[in-house]
Amino acid sequence: MIAVDTNILVYAHREDSPWFSAASACLGRLAEGRARWAIPWPCLCEFFAVVTHPRVYQPPTPGDAALEQIDAWLESPTLVVLGESRAHWSELRRLVQSAKLSGSQIHDARIAALCLQHGVRELWSADRDFGRFPQLDCRNPLIP
Repeated sequence: MIAVDTNILVYAHREDSPWFSAASACLGRLAEGRARWAIPWPCLCEFFAVVTHPRVYQPPTPGDAALEQIDAWLESPTLVVLGESRAHWSELRRLVQSAKLSGSQIHDARIAALCLQHGVRELWSADRDFGRFPQLDCRNPLIP
């Protein structure tokens, strides 16, 4: 199963992104394909926070439009939304300790732990910080 990080979601949504076409095509293949794919819940929340923030985008995406975009992704019959279970803490704790993380680095560890916990084979992200977690295969689908 492939999981998708926030930045790919943002690029696929924001037409003013230089990565819009590539990211939109990647998500379209996943959403319309037959294989299961995933989005971690924290990435959906972060997507909303980023695209609606007036200091990030001028103009920001209106809240209703961002909610509609999330609804559209959730309509994909092959989408699995990744959430925490009781096993989440032990996986997250292990990643935090092994990568010696602190501060805001916990967010990426949370995403990595969710992916590992749910058997994700590959995380699509443009964020190089996931390299801290060698247990998770991360690649940028926007770069050939």
